[in-house]
Amino acid sequence: EVYLNRAVIYSDCLRQDEAAERELREALKLNPSYLPALLNLANLHEDRGQREEARTLYGQALTHDPMCFLALARLSSLLPRGAHDPGLIARLREAIVRPEASAADRAQLGFALGRALDANGDYAGAFSAYQAANRDSRASALPAVVRYDRAAQEQVTEQLIAAATPRPLAPPGADATGPRPIFVCGMFRSGSTLTEQLIAGHPAVAAGGELDLLPRMIASELLPFPDSLATASQGKLMQLAAHYRDRIAALFPGAAYVTDKRPDNFFCIGLIKTLFPDALIVHTTRDPLDTCLSVYFLHLDHRMSYGLDLMDTGHFYRQYRRLMAHWKELYGAGIIDFDYDRFVSAPETTASGLFEALGLEWDPRFLFPRSGRAVRTASVWQVREPLYRHSSGRARHYEKEFAPLREYLADLLPPAPATAEQP
Repeated sequence: EVYLNRAVIYSDCLRQDEAAERELREALKLNPSYLPALLNLANLHEDRGQREEARTLYGQALTHDPMCFLALARLSSLLPRGAHDPGLIARLREAIVRPEASAADRAQLGFALGRALDANGDYAGAFSAYQAANRDSRASALPAVVRYDRAAQEQVTEQLIAAATPRPLAPPGADATGPRPIFVCGMFRSGSTLTEQLIAGHPAVAAGGELDLLPRMIASELLPFPDSLATASQGKLMQLAAHYRDRIAALFPGAAYVTDKRPDNFFCIGLIKTLFPDALIVHTTRDPLDTCLSVYFLHLDHRMSYGLDLMDTGHFYRQYRRLMAHWKELYGAGIIDFDYDRFVSAPETTASGLFEALGLEWDPRFLFPRSGRAVRTASVWQVREPLYRHSSGRARHYEKEFAPLREYLADLLPPAPATAEQP
């Protein structure tokens, strides 16, 4: 356990994956069947894009414990795109009905089953599996976890739109040191991870991933948010901005730019523009139905409770669009839109346009991410595929199931492509 604890510190806190791997392998030398070490090492290989190594370790975990539900579920996500494994589907179905499977176990297995059935073209079966998985996920939530409240979310949106925004701080002088932040934000599952990895292909850019600096700053210094911004002194705001810049400089020494890729940064654009007038903001967009599908089909943290119900997901999406329309009205060209679907259909043209907007030199080699970089995100395998084309238009497989959502979001959907007239 000592080795395991040290590995977690190295990986999660210090971002030293090689040191974490050494600690885990030391633990396995002492006890080759130690499941926590096997599972953590497998997850580390996943983060680094080492699919076969991860599959082998999850297989070893199942050898020691055939009902290791986590290993079984992760194997489903590691199937190469287009690969079908009827045996794995059968094992997942068997595991879900095991009497020892808790609601949390059933949720984990159910999402894996949905992925496998979707890959196999059984879309009705996949949707049914995802519905059951989301029900089990809700049932497994702690009592303190609040169910999604549509009225409360609308109030949050109204508060952010109505909040007074302080005068922006002065941008850093020409002699300032430290990296310039690039904030990547948008609806969850809209391509933010892919976008960050693309930008971080530039040698001057370090991929910060999902940094918690802004949320922690708000929780410790700016509550109630956003109302506190109206009374915050310029001195305090300068102190907060300096603390953020110092932290990213310490985490990513030598980088000229650092990406901060939290999709929910879109809640904080007013704060970002106040503290960091020189910051670049990239807003990722994607087809609304595909975005909502991807959210609903993913096993999310219970705090993102809107994702447990398809229509709640649509409601949250509508509130996000309202808020982004407000920010765009305020800041206009200060927010760079990057469309996921346009990128996968015309990668070089779309990507070079993004780099031009960021003021960074473009190189076509940036389309191919550098190997070995750890990716800690729900999109860990999608981002490693050069062009994730199969994700665009995915909702078309679920026309019947998505009919209510399509009607609810009708005014936000892109126009249907024109069809040629018949002679």
